[in-house]
Amino acid sequence: MSIVDTPERRQLRELTRAFVTREVLPHLDDWERAGEVPRALHATAAKLGLLGIGFPESVGGSGGDLLDSIIVTEELIRSGGSSGLVAALFTHGIALPHMVAAAGARTGGSLGGRLGGLSSPGDESLIERYVRPTLSGTMIGALAITEPDGGSDVAGIRTTARRDGDHYVVNGSKTYITSGHRADFVTTAVCTDFPGSGELTLLVIDKESPGFTVGRRLEKLGWHCSDTAELSFAGVRVPVANRIGAENTGFLAIMQHFAAERLSLATQAYATAQRCVELAVRWCRDRETFGRPLASRQLIRHRLAEMHTRAEAARSYVHEVAGRVAAGEPVVTEVAMAKNVAVAACDHVVDQALQLHGGFGYLRDAEVERHYRDARILGIGGGTTEIMNEIIAKGMGL
Repeated sequence: MSIVDTPERRQLRELTRAFVTREVLPHLDDWERAGEVPRALHATAAKLGLLGIGFPESVGGSGGDLLDSIIVTEELIRSGGSSGLVAALFTHGIALPHMVAAAGARTGGSLGGRLGGLSSPGDESLIERYVRPTLSGTMIGALAITEPDGGSDVAGIRTTARRDGDHYVVNGSKTYITSGHRADFVTTAVCTDFPGSGELTLLVIDKESPGFTVGRRLEKLGWHCSDTAELSFAGVRVPVANRIGAENTGFLAIMQHFAAERLSLATQAYATAQRCVELAVRWCRDRETFGRPLASRQLIRHRLAEMHTRAEAARSYVHEVAGRVAAGEPVVTEVAMAKNVAVAACDHVVDQALQLHGGFGYLRDAEVERHYRDARILGIGGGTTEIMNEIIAKGMGL
């Protein structure tokens, strides 16, 4: 039996599929045009236990591990959702883990104990003030790392935080922040030394803090139902109690959670590919040209077979690597390879699937059109394909 095909995980798939069918599919087109998903969707997902998958029950989660999170992401897309929906609904998957890990390090628990000795007295209160409400669907969190002139250069962050008594004074800006418009708080990477020094700290900044401005809603090629924002901080006073872990441990915390984020994006990639294979097969069976179904033609059958092969191969490799990460293995190189393999498969499959749909595939009414647009960000987010190749090359000793 596959590690992702246990009776419990089959039930999780069924629960996710029912959620998508009932709560998502009737409204997804409207959310795409509105540019965001409603806050009520978070509460609904929380009541079903989906929002808390992968987070310990001790912090308000539903339990489970990385593989369970992957199952939810995969099934959400394969049931007719989208990677944009995953980004909008599960932004807490990148906003909360640093808090959970730091609190676990302080209490000596199993909430990410590799941060042992790097915790802060305020970490336990962050669980009550931010983690539990978010996992219950009453708050929305975001993660702010990327800056207008920084891109993938995390160590080069220029947003500064100057200590002033019991507060930090934050100045700077962030961009491309997923759920930035709807978020009630933002887990923010700041520099506690001179700009670009690499001495990073994570602060939780409340949206209502004076001097914190949410800028224009960014219009994107894809992920239309996921709101994206620019953020600016002008003398924002943030309590020291809102610091995650010890000062200057932010870079380590960010790096430790990149594996889960990258595997989530890899999952979105292969699941999108799988869904597009299903859509293409259905279309080619129903669509007739010159009196015959498209699927009756050898050229079409072979193209579908190749698409299916790439999608399934990517899925198998991502699952294998995810299992190793869940077991605690340090597989940084393999995670990078898994992301690139899945993204490459997705890029090929969505392109071929839209081509097979012909003119209809180019219309907003076609589901395959949404996947085609949404897929383009997967080779950029969480570290670009080029950054992944640098990690892989380093792992080869180059």
